Amino acid sequence: MNAMATAAAYVMYPHITKKPGVCGGKATLGATRVRVNNVVFMHKQGQSVDEIREAYPDLSLAQVHAALAYYYDNTAEIEAELERDEAFEEHFERLKAEHLARRAK
Repeated sequence: MNAMATAAAYVMYPHITKKPGVCGGKATLGATRVRVNNVVFMHKQGQSVDEIREAYPDLSLAQVHAALAYYYDNTAEIEAELERDEAFEEHFERLKAEHLARRAK
């Protein structure tokens, strides 16, 4: 029974890799360096799988679907990454506006 519990805890995602030092250790699509959260962001913006593949032409259809499957199985992880990315972008835009205001004086 212990072997069953261990086997159940192991989950494999084809096309998804997570390596320390590669894209900050975030889930990526193989050797492409495209992060799962990039695909998910586009998907949540209403873009179709075909539109995602247009933006990332190196991705296969299977890779896009693998990213979405990974997201639905690891929603909290990917949502937290998206929130951090959004907070960073807001912080950067605020700093940029402050810098431009100082330059305009």
